[in-house]
Amino acid sequence: MPQYRNSVLALFLAVCACTSPESTLVPTEPTSSVDSDRNILLIIADDLGKDAMPGFSEGAIKPATPTLNGLATSGLTFTNLWVTPTCAPTRASIITGRHGFRTGVTRSGAALASTETTLQAYIASASDRPYKTAVVGKWHLARSASFNPESIGIDYYAGVLSSDVDDYYAWPLTSDGVTTTETGYSTEVLTDLAIDWLQAQDDSWFLWLAYNAPHTPFHVPPTDTHVQGTLPPYQPGMDGLPYYMAAIEAMDFHIGRLLDSLSPAERAETTVIFIGDNGSPRQTVQAPYTSGTAKGSVYQGGINTPMLVSGGQLQRQGTDDSVISSTDLFATIAELAGVSVSQIHDSRSFSPLLSAAAPHRDYAYSGIEEAGAGMWTTARGDQYKLIVRPSGEEQLFDLLADPYEGTDLIQLGLTPTQAAARADLVSWVGSLGIS
Repeated sequence: MPQYRNSVLALFLAVCACTSPESTLVPTEPTSSVDSDRNILLIIADDLGKDAMPGFSEGAIKPATPTLNGLATSGLTFTNLWVTPTCAPTRASIITGRHGFRTGVTRSGAALASTETTLQAYIASASDRPYKTAVVGKWHLARSASFNPESIGIDYYAGVLSSDVDDYYAWPLTSDGVTTTETGYSTEVLTDLAIDWLQAQDDSWFLWLAYNAPHTPFHVPPTDTHVQGTLPPYQPGMDGLPYYMAAIEAMDFHIGRLLDSLSPAERAETTVIFIGDNGSPRQTVQAPYTSGTAKGSVYQGGINTPMLVSGGQLQRQGTDDSVISSTDLFATIAELAGVSVSQIHDSRSFSPLLSAAAPHRDYAYSGIEEAGAGMWTTARGDQYKLIVRPSGEEQLFDLLADPYEGTDLIQLGLTPTQAAARADLVSWVGSLGIS
């Protein structure tokens, strides 16, 4: 991994020398209990930022999403989920509970090592209940087109192994280790596969459903799944926003189909978690974000994405502003599955927040490797956020006073309070054991 070339790295490593190479979170001993079904549905939207999500103040143009709106109304909306700036590192952080600098997945195109313990394998080993797991949709964690996720602890896989599709109506579907060209609309076919798998289950289940939508290429979904009107075929140079919105609306339509396929009893036993894996793409990002603070960046428009939780084990409604890391989904989903493990690796379960407001984590980390340059690193506490560029240049922002990072406090000259906050963030990142 590229090394930092600045004094901040030296301070990080000096702190690291006195700490464990693993996270400072101490794992609890996993145990489990068997009661009613604890179904879990994790839905990942590809390239969906807060500016393209109803219920968030960012962005002036919003898609029509009655299904997601219903989940938000009946459930809990999290405003401070931190992911990574691109697809693969976020997915790796969820499925392992570990930051990318530990797994080596620091950029899209990097592969997850087969020696990593996946969330699905962890649940299977730590739960006393019969549990079935599936991943349907985008994988993006392997270089080989012949890789089968079922080899690393997942009961069933069907979807797209590569990073994305070139055509939503002609795309490579891998199932049972065999890849064929599928000509049905991608979002619809993936939903059909998920429904078919769910209808075959008799035990508690965890379904990871990863849509390619609304990732490019911009396209026209079937007309009965969106309300963007009659769209001509997309051509380079056209405004991509209506096509982007149409893809989100089509995804919402098919999520509705999936939820409707569950019986009322099964739906009541199912906790639904919906997230965006990184911010909106630069072609469609809306104010207050810019093309330079969207997907691919460690600024808020790239890493602060929507998360909704509804149904099942949720006992709260409304909005929660707790700082949450994408790694936290590992321990959270394991705990929802009946495993008593509040923290492990870089993952801290936020399941207590599903019942009542409570402290969660003091800090969050994110980072991305820039080809040929090195790592962008960022960390935040409740108020301040530090960014370190590959060149070593630092930026510090007050997210309470300046949530969209318009004023770099370092350029103004830090007050004693701000300097202490910067040093605290540097120390905490160092304690993670980055090398």
